[in-house]
Amino acid sequence: MQIGVETSKAVDQRRVFVVDHDEVTRAALQFMLHDEIETHELATLEEAYDKGTEWLKPDVLLLGVSFLKEKGMELVGELKAKFPGVRILIVCDKSDEAAAVNGMKAGAHGALVKPLTIESVRKKVDTILGRGGAAPLIQLGTL
Repeated sequence: MQIGVETSKAVDQRRVFVVDHDEVTRAALQFMLHDEIETHELATLEEAYDKGTEWLKPDVLLLGVSFLKEKGMELVGELKAKFPGVRILIVCDKSDEAAAVNGMKAGAHGALVKPLTIESVRKKVDTILGRGGAAPLIQLGTL
């Protein structure tokens, strides 16, 4: 185990698929996450579909924005249908934030904007999974 890794997170049997055309981004995200969560890096959607059988279903899918630009925003719905219950985070550069926002409007759960850091990536994944002591969202009303 690495320093700063919480054992409870490392053994909770959650899974992340990193699907991005960019090999460096895939490798970086896999490196940032693999100590605390089972992480698989995949270059194509077809690889994700093949690997994502019932017993190896992802809990979180980190999706390179290039796939949305190539296939359209309906891809978000396709991924949710293929992997029921998956949480989708779009990985993008600052220059592609508009495409990421459109992806979120189509149903993605958030975005990771480069430059990526270990702390920000782990925090975002923990938050999207509802783990790690993140404060729960509570709707406040007036009395």
